[in-house]
Amino acid sequence: MAEAGENLRGDSRPRRRLPGDGRSRSGVSDPVIQLCRERRFASGYHRDCFVHPGNESRCIKVSRGGDHRETMRETEYYEHLERREIPWDLIPKCHGYVETSLGPGAVFDLVRDADGKIAKPLGHYLSSPRLAEKHRFGLAEALAALRRYLIDHRIVIRTLKAKNLVYRVVTPEEGRLYIVDNIGNTDLIPVETHIRLFAVRKINRKWPRFERDLLADFADNPHVAGIVAKARRAFGCKESAG
Repeated sequence: MAEAGENLRGDSRPRRRLPGDGRSRSGVSDPVIQLCRERRFASGYHRDCFVHPGNESRCIKVSRGGDHRETMRETEYYEHLERREIPWDLIPKCHGYVETSLGPGAVFDLVRDADGKIAKPLGHYLSSPRLAEKHRFGLAEALAALRRYLIDHRIVIRTLKAKNLVYRVVTPEEGRLYIVDNIGNTDLIPVETHIRLFAVRKINRKWPRFERDLLADFADNPHVAGIVAKARRAFGCKESAG
């Protein structure tokens, strides 16, 4: 039997649904998953994130106020990435829609640290001089690896911000950055979605802005400039080697 969040073919490809109608496109009713506020671990502008009550390795994003446009845009782009068969190394995989007691939600892999704790946003580390110094090597390497991942697989992010990334701690010297929000392309004619050259150009335009934002938003932390500089060097070295 397919898990909640899987489609009726038995795989984990996202399935489209009219939000709030209680049925998948096949017309088969899904069981309603009960969500409680105690399982909420993060909130954005439009959505709340809950640990999936039936699967601790997944989470459910639920829109607030009945506006599902953000989730629909996001899952449409996930479907595009699924068709391209990208590796889900630094993006939590989407497992489709489910009905919940708080409305329809989208199911994603939940990023956890090596010790099992839910991974925290990048800003959690960059806002703390102690944590930034402790994890400076891992953070720098993770930034460089994320940039390379986006370029290699021409993945477009609408808004590249620290709040849209979580850092998975493996050891104090090693970790990974995952994109957990604002993925996709909102351009009227999204050529970057289909043409590698334009996608790479867009990513390379956005990345320096992202670095400037990090330096400005965490200007009080003396370690952030060094982390950003080390990430640039790490990315440049790998570019030269490639």
